[in-house]
Order: sequence, then structure tokens, then C-alpha cells
Amino acid sequence: MDVANNFGILSILIPLLIIALAIITKDVVVSLLTGIFVGELIIHGYHPVTAVIALLDDFVGLFQEAWITKTILFALLVGAIIKLITDSGGVTSFINYISEKQKRIDSPKGALLLAYVLGVIIFIESTITALVAGTVAKPLCDKNGVSREKLALVCDSTSAPICSLIPFNAWGALLLGLILTAIKDHVIQGEALPLLIQSIVFNFYSLITIVVILLVILFDINIGPMRYTQPVRFDTSSLASAKSDNSPWPMILPIFVLVLMVPLGLYYTGKGNILEGSGSTSVFYAVIATLLFLYVYYLATKRLTHKTYFKSLYTGIGDMIPITLILLLAFLIGNVIKGLGTANYLAHLLEGNIPPMLLPFLVFVVSGITSFSTGTSWGTFSIMMPIALALGASFGLDIPLLIGAVISGGIFGDHVSPISDTTIISSMASGSDHIAHVRTQMPYALFSASLAAIGYIVAGYLLS
Repeated sequence: MDVANNFGILSILIPLLIIALAIITKDVVVSLLTGIFVGELIIHGYHPVTAVIALLDDFVGLFQEAWITKTILFALLVGAIIKLITDSGGVTSFINYISEKQKRIDSPKGALLLAYVLGVIIFIESTITALVAGTVAKPLCDKNGVSREKLALVCDSTSAPICSLIPFNAWGALLLGLILTAIKDHVIQGEALPLLIQSIVFNFYSLITIVVILLVILFDINIGPMRYTQPVRFDTSSLASAKSDNSPWPMILPIFVLVLMVPLGLYYTGKGNILEGSGSTSVFYAVIATLLFLYVYYLATKRLTHKTYFKSLYTGIGDMIPITLILLLAFLIGNVIKGLGTANYLAHLLEGNIPPMLLPFLVFVVSGITSFSTGTSWGTFSIMMPIALALGASFGLDIPLLIGAVISGGIFGDHVSPISDTTIISSMASGSDHIAHVRTQMPYALFSASLAAIGYIVAGYLLS
């Protein structure tokens, strides 16, 4: 991509076009691809053939960067790890283990705490988090008179928020990639992984939601429509059914290896200094080590054969292709926005009109609206992160604060959107009516979002 030019109002029409298309089509890939093409069209003097060739060249050119290739491989291989754990029976075995132990937590509060703890410790992927928490805790909730809507609230509130707070997963791959793009384009300075880790304390919505839901469980807080929900009768004899496979280790050990290898990789690549290590290389090493561990462990325990291991490996990689495509298009849109001079134009437009201290708050609000309308936090990150980082650099704002604002807004919109995959899966896993889940969850989410919004105003004032 050539050095940035200033195309005036056209430079901000591209992000707006992407947001509008995402809302209308509910298809992030089509929206991003359309926005990239229109941006290339503007940059290359409205010559469609030239724009198409430039788009293709830029897409292929992404793989010339080693960090991009490692990030893409990380995202693909995380999918393989998730599939291997599932196909080996690791998730089912873990569920069975917890089911046998649940007599110790046989109470309304204990049932919801079980779902909450599972949501916190299973952070590898948001849909698995919701599925495991809902599946394991549903029988116990039914037995103890806890409504499925409340269980769905706990499952949904500990899926995407937790995955964004502990980003040793595909979420981390996307966010690291977006931050690395801005660093490589000299939009911001620093190392991607330390910036992402520093942003965790500014991920206000996720942090507040985790605390609020814990308080809701401990003090049985029911607000809005949640006060009128009713539990579902359940045949408790199923709780005493025999379980042949009930070990937690087939799921816990791979996740432990994955998490452990990241700081070790940072220590190695940073030559003894974790903060100077390469994030993209470290997470790449981590997934390779985890896959090797899974091969040895699952074959030794006869959970998988050599043939079924590689079948699951390839299927898991295939499952992640749509996500990696979004990731690649996110890299491209960052380049296009830079080429259009979007951030410079916005900075000029906002200068003197909007106090810089309000930018984190505005980024949070716009990210939330975009995510709610599209039902995807990932698409929102891809659209908003390049703009937010460039604006932060232009106004001299705290970069981790703006990263946290984008993530928080994306998580909030995704959390309350009726078309979000995590919202749908939480309803499904808990056995709750979907619309009832959306209605009963909304007051809690809006309360957390209001506190987060105040937090961004205060943080913007203190750090601007």
C-alpha cells in the first residue's frame, strides 16, 4: 500500500460503508471485502481493473510478512486443538467428571456457581465455554429450581467476556494481528502482546460483567423479566446414571500445555525478557507444542488413533477457515484505511470539536452499536481497531485504553445481540427459549455497560 493520502470525507465513508453493509447483510466477510474493494477503487483513481489487481496483490502480499503467516497458522491450529479435544471425548469426559462430583454443590447457588466456574476456566473458545457450562449445570439447575434463563445468563456472561480477558485462544490471534498491523504500519509503537495484556485492565465491560454475574449468583439478584422466569421440572434420576469415562485430564492437560507454552515462548524469543518476546512466534510455538502433546497423549491413552487424530486435525483447521478469512481481510482493511488517510482526516475533523478525553467513550459506544447490529464481536474488532489505534496515536491517548474500549464495545454488543452465535448457543446449551434469554439478559448487560461507559469517561480524563 502506498503512503497515505488525504481523500477527505471519502476516507471515512469506507468504514461507514462496511458497518452499514454488515448491519444489512449480517455477513462480515462480504462487508469487509466490499469496503476493501471500494477503498482500493478510490485510491487507484476509480479504475476497477487496477483496483481488483491491487486488492489481489495486497492479499497475497500479506503472506510475505512472517508474523502474519504465524498468526494465521495459530488461528487455524487452535481450531484443530478444539476439534481434537472434542473428538477425543475430552469434553464429554470432563462433563461426566463434574456430574459425578456435583453432589457437593447440590443447591441453587451451587448449580449456578458450577456454570460460572466452568465458564471462567474454559477460555479456549467462547462456544465451547457456553456449551460445556450449560450442558453440565442444566440438570443441577432444574433439580434445584433455577430457571434456565438465569443459567443462560451465566453461560453467556462467562463465554466471550472470559475469552477476551484470557486471550490465549483464537480471540488473542485476531487481536494480536490487528495490533501488529498498526505497529508494522508505524501507526503506533510498542510490542503487540504487552499492549494486549496491558489493555486487559481497560476491558471494563468484560471485567464488570464477570463481577456483576458473580454477585447475581451469590445474592440471588433478579431484575426485570428475570423475576418472572420459572424453573423446568427435571427427572433427577438421570443425575445418578453411571459414567464410564469421567476423567477431567483429557481436556485440562492440553489447555494447561497451551497456556504454559506462551510465556515460555515469550521468554525464549525475548532472550530471557518476556516483555520483549515475539507474541506471534510464541503463540505459534504454543499451538505446535500442544498438538504434539495431544498426539502422544491421546494415542498413548487410546483416545484416538493415528488416522483419527489427523482426521480431526484437518477438520478442525477447516472449521477455522471462515475466521482466518476475516482475520486476513481485517489486515487488508487496516492497510486501506491507512492508504485513505482515514485517521488523519478524523483527527482533523474532531480537533477542537470533541475533547480527546471522550474518544475512549465514543469508541466503546460505536463498537457496541456495530457489534449489536451485526451480531459479531470479531467483525467489530476488525472494523474499529485500526480506526481507534490511529486516532489514539493522533491525539496522544493511551493505546491500551483504546484497545480495551474496542474490545469492551465489541463484547457488549455481541453479548446482547439476538443474532450473536454465543447468545444463540447459550440459549441452546441451557435449554432456554432464545428470545426469553435475550430479554432477561438485557437489563444486566445494560447495567454493566453503563458502568463501563462511566469508566471510559473517567479513564479518558485521567489518561488524556
